[in-house]
Amino acid sequence: MTTAPWRDPALTASARVDDLLSRMTLEEKTAQLYGVWVGASTDGDGVAPLQREMTAEYDWDELITRGLGQLTRPFGTAPVDPALGAQALARAQRRISEAGRFGIPALAHEECLAGFTTWQATAYPVPLAWGASWDAGLVEEMAGAIGRDLRAVGVHQGLAPVLDVVRDPRWGRVEETIGEDPYLVGTIGAAYVRGLESAGIVATLKHFAGYASSAGARNLAPVRAGVRELADITLPPFEFALREGGARSVMAAYTDTDGVPASADPGLLTQLLREDWGFTGTVVADYFGVGFLQTQHRIAGTEAGAAHAALAAGLDVELPTLKCYGTPLIEAVRAGEVPESLIDRAARRVLLQKCELGLLDEGWSPEPTERIDLDSTTNRALARRLAEESVVLLDNPDGLLPLAPDTRIAVVGPRAADALAMLGCYSFPSHVLTHHPDIPTGIEIPTVLQALRTELPDAKVTFTEGCGVDDPDTAGFEEAVARAAEADVCVAVLGDRAGLFGRGTSGEGCDVTDLRLPGVQGELLDSLLATGVPVVLVLLTGRPYALGRWDGRLGAVVQAFFPGEEGGPAVAGVLSGRVNPAGRLPVSVPRVPGGQPWTYLQPPLGLAGEVSNLDPTPLYAFGHGRSYTEFVWEEFTGGAPAEIGTDGTYDVSLTVRNAGGRAGAEVVQLYLHDPVASVTRPDVRLIGYQRLELEPGESRRVTFRFHAELSAFTDRKGRRVVEPGDLELRLSASSAEVRHTARLRVTGPVREVGPDRRLRCETQVS
Repeated sequence: MTTAPWRDPALTASARVDDLLSRMTLEEKTAQLYGVWVGASTDGDGVAPLQREMTAEYDWDELITRGLGQLTRPFGTAPVDPALGAQALARAQRRISEAGRFGIPALAHEECLAGFTTWQATAYPVPLAWGASWDAGLVEEMAGAIGRDLRAVGVHQGLAPVLDVVRDPRWGRVEETIGEDPYLVGTIGAAYVRGLESAGIVATLKHFAGYASSAGARNLAPVRAGVRELADITLPPFEFALREGGARSVMAAYTDTDGVPASADPGLLTQLLREDWGFTGTVVADYFGVGFLQTQHRIAGTEAGAAHAALAAGLDVELPTLKCYGTPLIEAVRAGEVPESLIDRAARRVLLQKCELGLLDEGWSPEPTERIDLDSTTNRALARRLAEESVVLLDNPDGLLPLAPDTRIAVVGPRAADALAMLGCYSFPSHVLTHHPDIPTGIEIPTVLQALRTELPDAKVTFTEGCGVDDPDTAGFEEAVARAAEADVCVAVLGDRAGLFGRGTSGEGCDVTDLRLPGVQGELLDSLLATGVPVVLVLLTGRPYALGRWDGRLGAVVQAFFPGEEGGPAVAGVLSGRVNPAGRLPVSVPRVPGGQPWTYLQPPLGLAGEVSNLDPTPLYAFGHGRSYTEFVWEEFTGGAPAEIGTDGTYDVSLTVRNAGGRAGAEVVQLYLHDPVASVTRPDVRLIGYQRLELEPGESRRVTFRFHAELSAFTDRKGRRVVEPGDLELRLSASSAEVRHTARLRVTGPVREVGPDRRLRCETQVS
């Protein structure tokens, strides 16, 4: 029996795919360019924008005779036992393989933003908590575990990470981002990609590009960012994840920038991504993004026109289900309205990826080969470590924390006794189970109240909710005040409820007009403070909220960004002192609810000044966080002014010593200040950081090797350049807390740098 060349693993993937394409009909090639969403609801509340309006009908048995590109969310659409789901997916893959002439299975994809988004799978902290950990190594380890779970059940592609840089914290999807700084987002995001890809899962970078810069912080609103904002803030995290992480897929954003939708932008999806950056993987649509070119953006009058615009731009795969890339596209090609070469180009990319995944191999089998346990003790331990590292102690002015072990504690607030308070909108219980109220959560999620009682068994702990998350009812205030007045300390656990499209206070489509605490939670906090009992504020949120109203009035403030299934014990551990808090803010915490949008990446006119009565200075700066121990920064080298060329390097070093009585972690942050440039620049921006775990009395020396290319920016001509001039390197505990400064003069001509420029500041610890 002769094996067809496309089945021959001895040949290159390119040769195999070329042979396969030459044998395929137009219908068979087109079938590789769309997914099918089995079980997607066409009524009620959906989990994707305009799901009811955009979900098409199809005949499954007839459809798969042509083959199939992708299977959309076989585990994440409805509750399914993982082992049974793996068997069902294997059966579906066998049917797809048997129905088509070539026996090619579909590529199965799932959401994995805060863990595998399926029933009974570990719910990890959300990406904003990854950013708060400042621990890329741990994030990579978590992503590897997520990837192995995906592979165990037959999934090939994960729709994560989100690499959008926060530009306006009122945006509902802030919880899905890593933070407001492109260097932090890029380094943490690349680590996640490395972990996922190490398990053989195709990582999908989203949302490319500019989605978080939507006007007015509205989901899917137009993007009005300038060329330099896109080049210097929006795009660098994607470069990190492609160059350092090796991501094999990119998801086009829903939004349009200056009138051009990302899904139909050849300058973005082809020229920049492929020609300039050398990307060779697949570009997939965000759900219904191709159809939106017709129905929302209105740059196409027909489904075929939308398909043509997307394919011409370089968008290869229509997700989540076929609408534009099916019959309308085939008919347009037959009519000569769309070149078949566009089909061939996209199909080749898809089939190359399937070849890399082994899906074209003759011996490929869909049967699961491993024991399936999606919430193993190993997973939970990872979730606990990341949760503990991500909790940020914002303030503890008089040392009220840790709490005394035998104290009287009144726990108050709508987030204290609700397990869902730990989870973001892409965690399965919040994302899907709300549509299945009779199905149990499937994983154990201790609340803060439960965990605090476990942590402090000798304490007398009472509880009352006080109010709901976002309802206006104050009827519970009286009991809350009474319980607080009887206690030695009140722990107020406030925050968000994650949801979708207005069904929560945080999450996709849950945008807000300002940054006041939801509902009457602020008024509840005022009532508790009026008792005179010390109040510890614990926030479980998906975004930062304005806290200036209570500045100087609180005994302590603890911030956790949806810390996952082990978040309750992590927060309780910080309150009891078992955990020494080490998180640092990935986003600024504002003083007042208005004055937004604001992030710390501001040029001089974006800072406080005499020309306006509004002061946007945050209450707690980006990078801020406190500890129960004391760190001393000493033996700094780099104080004398120095000179380097526009291609030169310079080292700055210091020693960090734990001068306190307990182990802890410090995060040394390196910022760049450029006093004079040809375009306005952020006053400071992060260019390096190092997390150090130190025992009492232990010291470690950190050296940052600054390269002049780290000062590069986009000039007036659109070139990325290193300019000569003075610079300051600021070793800091936050963007606002400078400990040491090194002054440099960069000499020589203006130097243009390309996509191969240095992105990362090399760091050495000894």
